[in-house]
Amino acid sequence: MPGAPNRFARDLFAPLPARYDLLAEALSFRQNGRWRDFMVSRLPQVDGAVLDVAAGTAGVTLALARRLPSARVVGADLTPEMLREGARRVAAAGVGSRVKLVAGRGEQLPFPSGTFEALTFTYLLRYVADPAATLAELARVLKPGGVMASLEFAVPSGLLWPSWWAYTRLILPVGGLATGGPAWWRVGRFLGPNISGHYRRYPIDWTVSAWEKAGMTNVQTRVMSLGGGLIMWGTRAHG
Repeated sequence: MPGAPNRFARDLFAPLPARYDLLAEALSFRQNGRWRDFMVSRLPQVDGAVLDVAAGTAGVTLALARRLPSARVVGADLTPEMLREGARRVAAAGVGSRVKLVAGRGEQLPFPSGTFEALTFTYLLRYVADPAATLAELARVLKPGGVMASLEFAVPSGLLWPSWWAYTRLILPVGGLATGGPAWWRVGRFLGPNISGHYRRYPIDWTVSAWEKAGMTNVQTRVMSLGGGLIMWGTRAHG
């Protein structure tokens, strides 16, 4: 059964779908789309099944469908409201014949081992109780030699940190309230402390090691937008 982090994430995101993609771009100064594009570009061209975990309103799922025109793409998310908006977007894009959205948790995916040739996940590990176990589950459904890529917020260092702190603690909540109402105020209040707390517990070096322990090799990272975003990718080991 879903645990407390799952329930919190579902409650946090349930009111957001109608304006999620628009406000995610506006409140990230249009960096969210750049980060998504770079993450998707880490995947090779494949013609089998590809999985997008924490698919939300299917933004990355649709990007995968565009980049991989011969692939069958599955998007999984635990929030029904986000999935409904994602289904509307998939239908509008005319790709329903090869894109499927399903309810699913990153910690317990409803797929056999080795099902997918490639996999993405976005803003996931901050919402699970055990990131290491979740990474092992993600790697489980990936075929040997398959590529996994992820997108997450990051925390800038040095002289950039005070500006990031001020934006995430002050400007982001107010901007969310002004553009999206109380639900986006709640998200804005939550994000900054949550991102900082996650990296205190699970710094980037820890996460790379957790990917490797899950069976991933050649794990690489790229920090983008002056430290605001983090892309990771690697290849599932053979054997």
